[in-house]
Amino acid sequence: MIKHPYKISSQQFNLPDQQISYQLYRKQCEGQPRRLVMLHGAGVAGQDTWGAIAMLVGQWDEILIPDQRGTGNTRYPDGEEYAFTVTELVSDIGALVDHLGWWQFDLAGYSMGGMVSLLYKQRYHDRVQKQYLLEAAVLDRPSWESTIDLRHQFSAAAEQLKQDQAETGIKAFLDTISPNRKVTPQVELLTIQRLGARPLGFANALNCVTETINTIDREALVAAQGDVTSFIGGQSVELMHQYQRDLAERLPNWHYFMVPGTDHSLPFQKPRQIARIMDAELLRFLA
Repeated sequence: MIKHPYKISSQQFNLPDQQISYQLYRKQCEGQPRRLVMLHGAGVAGQDTWGAIAMLVGQWDEILIPDQRGTGNTRYPDGEEYAFTVTELVSDIGALVDHLGWWQFDLAGYSMGGMVSLLYKQRYHDRVQKQYLLEAAVLDRPSWESTIDLRHQFSAAAEQLKQDQAETGIKAFLDTISPNRKVTPQVELLTIQRLGARPLGFANALNCVTETINTIDREALVAAQGDVTSFIGGQSVELMHQYQRDLAERLPNWHYFMVPGTDHSLPFQKPRQIARIMDAELLRFLA
């Protein structure tokens, strides 16, 4: 058994309205550590989303994996579920990295976490260095109108989650975000269990993304980014690939990678391949 180099600790950071749970990976290094923040998507906690990739990458000395609002062990002080905004999610991450004294770092975001990372980069441009996006929300389709329509379909799934129809709502979400997925009973059950851990929190996360879609300027958001490596699952819808190819062709800082044999579940299904590309892309960026 290979011993991994990281010492991993679970910690909590308390804000007035939120108790933020996070995992911190640290290994011995000389000089200034290379740091990476990894933001999960709606419904599935940070460690479950990023843990395998974090153990496989080799270029970072410290890795921060928080649970965002509505997910994992991050909770409101009274333990109830409440709606939240993307502004609050960005501010949470800002407060957490300030608390840790992380003034510069690389940033990875999956799905909703990709949207949060894009907005964090736009707000705190000089603090984020290399960026990684895994099927980031708001970058779903070339047409903005079809992107908005997609989010409204997710809001319909969120309403089912709120009405105590968790399995029905989760299946509606999966059918919308991963229509070409290879469905096996075992994998489907595991996915539903993951997403159903906090159904109201999941619903609030989906609605948070829809609300954001209705307020942002996507072109300005994309223009505010630095060096981006963007991963899209090979079985994800062709329109998503088309939009990423278009971005990579017109923007010198945008680097698109298709991950074969997976769909929106790419961090869970292809951690080794993603970790390898993340390492290589950081070395390219630094060179």
